Amino acid sequence: MELADLSLPQPIKDVIAKEGVSLLRPSQEKALKAGLLDGKNLLICTPTASGKTLIGEFAMVNNLVKERGTAIYIVPLVALASEKFREFKRKYEGLFKVALSVGDLDSSDPHLADYDIVVCTAEKLDSLLRHRAPWISRIGTVVVDEVHLLNDVVRGPTLEILLTILRSVLPKVQIIALSATIGNPAQLAEWLKADLVIDTWRPVELKQGILYDGKLTFHK
Repeated sequence: MELADLSLPQPIKDVIAKEGVSLLRPSQEKALKAGLLDGKNLLICTPTASGKTLIGEFAMVNNLVKERGTAIYIVPLVALASEKFREFKRKYEGLFKVALSVGDLDSSDPHLADYDIVVCTAEKLDSLLRHRAPWISRIGTVVVDEVHLLNDVVRGPTLEILLTILRSVLPKVQIIALSATIGNPAQLAEWLKADLVIDTWRPVELKQGILYDGKLTFHK
């Protein structure tokens, strides 16, 4: 499938094309066929560098142009949040207002009501919910990067409670969960009430081998 075939406004397709994208990757095409632009919840399980982030972006910008509310992009680490914030701000400058929210856990950050895309950690969004930030009710899209961290003993409980609350208070929200490593994808998809998209394509072939006595032997 070609980028030009997507039912997105041309200015958005132009932005994505500037990143060198003209043909969609297999996982992206599968996500679109599974209802990505129709508001379906999806769990995307594909290898690293296979194009998961762009799937989340498609959902966010599609809902934004259809005026379905603020888009939230959740990441596990502050450093990753900063990286995604810079990337989205650069790409969508002039189209959408992008904010980074990772700081004070005792603030409701009312200024975020003026932004279209908010990049944050799970801990920060949990804090915003507990402080009853009024703009939370306008969230239309939630993208969860590294969703397999639900199994993490430190971050997992916060993320699980966060997703549970969001699904309860925002019944129409679209949730796109992304991961390269999930041991029980079918169970997680059922819990999220999401359709499962699995693909094994990767941009660079992954080979396994053994290095012994200075000699590397690959498995066939």
